[in-house]
Amino acid sequence: MNIALIYGGRSGEHEISLISAASIARGFSSEDKVTLIGITKEGKWYLQPEAEYKRIRDDEKAAFKIIADEAKAVSIIPGGKKDAFVAEGKSLNIDVVFPALHGTYGEDGTIQGLFEMADIAYVGCTHLSSAITMDKEKTKMIWQSVGLPVVPYVCMKRCVMLDSVVYDAVVEATEEELGGYPLFVKPCCAGSSNGAAKVNNRKELSFALMEAFQWDDKVLIEKSINAREIECSVTGNSVTYPAESDVEEVTAYIPGEIAPSHDFYDFDAKYNDPNGAELLIPAQLTENDLEKIRKTACAAYKVLDATGLARVDFFIDKDTKAVYLNEINTMPGFTSISMFPKMCEAAGLEFNALVKLLLDEALEKYKTKQALVTSR
Repeated sequence: MNIALIYGGRSGEHEISLISAASIARGFSSEDKVTLIGITKEGKWYLQPEAEYKRIRDDEKAAFKIIADEAKAVSIIPGGKKDAFVAEGKSLNIDVVFPALHGTYGEDGTIQGLFEMADIAYVGCTHLSSAITMDKEKTKMIWQSVGLPVVPYVCMKRCVMLDSVVYDAVVEATEEELGGYPLFVKPCCAGSSNGAAKVNNRKELSFALMEAFQWDDKVLIEKSINAREIECSVTGNSVTYPAESDVEEVTAYIPGEIAPSHDFYDFDAKYNDPNGAELLIPAQLTENDLEKIRKTACAAYKVLDATGLARVDFFIDKDTKAVYLNEINTMPGFTSISMFPKMCEAAGLEFNALVKLLLDEALEKYKTKQALVTSR
């Protein structure tokens, strides 16, 4: 199998992508031919040297670096199929793409749309479901439409910030609707808790909104829940999988629990502080509650037409025991401390087998798409 592993990108999660991609690279079969494509923070694509792949495979603690050699700039031919990627005047001959890209320009449907235009197989959600799931407001609206539980929220758009009279009225209405402080503020379309904050009064809310609006043009303000944080890995194709397909069957794995040592599970707790959180797999729940989480995760995944993989995140209110969907990540972290592969492994799906499953599912999804009629 000829695989293009793409990493880096124009995202606040650029560095995390370099670590995730390295883990994925070590999960490929030795029989696979792997082509590395690095995307700089400026959005330029470069073919990486073969020695970089060997370096990563030989050192389990290494992360990728991006070498920006203009002679190895990558271009893409729409409709090129296996020959869509070109560098140094030659086709890279790719069967399937594994985009190890998190957040903006990687998880938001933009690059998935590019793969669709190139007519090539790729791991993960389609351009539509990627775009929807990246937008926390739109995701919540869809979940609510089918009766799935979400944390009460208000969405503020940038235009509100530009009119002080409107802003004051919206803030006052938000405080009343959500029952006062504390509240959580987060950009609608940013990942890894970038721009997120917990606030305890109106002054803190104003500062948090200014920070969040640096990341996005829409910001969620959510009711603060005294919550346990539960996560569940899901794989499969929720749209087209046949009953007999093990590769494409929608499967939820053993839920895990995050017990952060920080005020909440922020960026530092996730990636910088080795003691930022305790990861408990399985989550400390009854078997009935674990099954409820799995079923809800599958329902949340399916209604969004997700394919490939996702990590579905939950809150369980410590006071009322109510379960809420928090968000969904369609290209979750693959680092050594990431929950997604750990939860799969706890259910018996080893890392290398997980990587192969995702590649096989991508090829099956592409094969099904090729059978559709696009013109007569």
